[in-house]
Amino acid sequence: MQNMLTIISNALCRITGRNVLLIDLSEYVNLTSPAAPALATTQRQPPKPPPGARVVVSRSFADFTPQATFDIKKCDLHRLEDGPPLKAELTRDQGLQYYRTMQTVRRMELKADQLYKQKIIRGFCHLYDGQEACAAGIEAAITPSDHLITAYRAHGYTFTRGVAIKEILAELTGRKGGVAKGKGGSMHMYAPHFYGGNGIVGAQVPLGAGIALACQYQGNNQICVTLYGDGAANQGQLFESFNMAALWKLPCIFICENNKYGMGTSVERASASTDYYKRGDYIPGIRVDGMDVLCVREATKFAADHCRSGKGPIIMELQTYRYHGHSMSDPGVSYRTREEIQEVRSKSDPISMLKERMLSHNMASVEEFKEIDIEIRKEVEDAAQFATSDPEPPLEELCNHIFYNSPPLEVRGTHPWAKLKSIS
Repeated sequence: MQNMLTIISNALCRITGRNVLLIDLSEYVNLTSPAAPALATTQRQPPKPPPGARVVVSRSFADFTPQATFDIKKCDLHRLEDGPPLKAELTRDQGLQYYRTMQTVRRMELKADQLYKQKIIRGFCHLYDGQEACAAGIEAAITPSDHLITAYRAHGYTFTRGVAIKEILAELTGRKGGVAKGKGGSMHMYAPHFYGGNGIVGAQVPLGAGIALACQYQGNNQICVTLYGDGAANQGQLFESFNMAALWKLPCIFICENNKYGMGTSVERASASTDYYKRGDYIPGIRVDGMDVLCVREATKFAADHCRSGKGPIIMELQTYRYHGHSMSDPGVSYRTREEIQEVRSKSDPISMLKERMLSHNMASVEEFKEIDIEIRKEVEDAAQFATSDPEPPLEELCNHIFYNSPPLEVRGTHPWAKLKSIS
């Protein structure tokens, strides 16, 4: 064992450039049963590391539980006899991936908050921290070839759909290296099979129904996840979309991210009925704990299977919570108390919930989570450095990329140097 630790230690020294001392804890701690008090004083103590050395505890992957099953909250159902399961299986690799995804979104949003307050990000900026389980859970239940469209709180989904952190932050700062070349900003980011954030309240819902119609027309077994908020749930265009989707049995999951507040208004003050999962009336619906990534994943799998089997659309209501205000111009504490926000953070935080589950079932170690956190912090800091040093797009590119192919012969206002003509 000692020879093996020496080999590993030398290898780590070459990789990191630092002294690394690996300690085999099995020599000092009985892992199967507590040591007797009488023997405690006679056990050897581990050697003290030399100055400047970094101690890494030797622990095999075999020490961790590879898979566990967890109880999840029962979903409320509308026009359904059976709903998502009450138990969810989680592998160690899945858990670490979900944790990394949610923690990355959290750190990215906190960095966006900082850059906005420094006036490096300007204009609109709607942050997603607190709602990370929604994006991570949905993405875990669908395929990359499925489609997704959302409202203006879009940074989390932009990341889960495959866009790099530096491209997201560079878009927020209006730089050339942004995902939309610095011309879209917070609300207008796009990726393959991701049709962006959309600034007009609820306007993305009929677009999502249209994407689902294309999936049905092409017969490719794909679905469209169409997201909107509780504030948009009262828009008339939603009900028009519901009607057409139900008539044509479109493979569309309509998801209301109910974060309890619209633009400075609680849901109780804005909606006569807050049962958003029943709003489709004739469309089946489920209400889900949106703070639990496993609950969201299982519910989305259930909804996706419903759509792919030809049964038509389904509505999901994710009960979640945003820590920031509606946007960066909203302090978020004039219509709710700081104590309320803190209580949600302490009792229902999606990242803490997953972390505690994994630790309690010996699926990971505290040190492992700390290492992931350190990696994510560095990645976000490097992305912020890029987003503040990358040049802004040149003026001559201002009106480029309006059309995918050749534009019509003459389109008013699309050429930067054309004189506008008034036709009356």
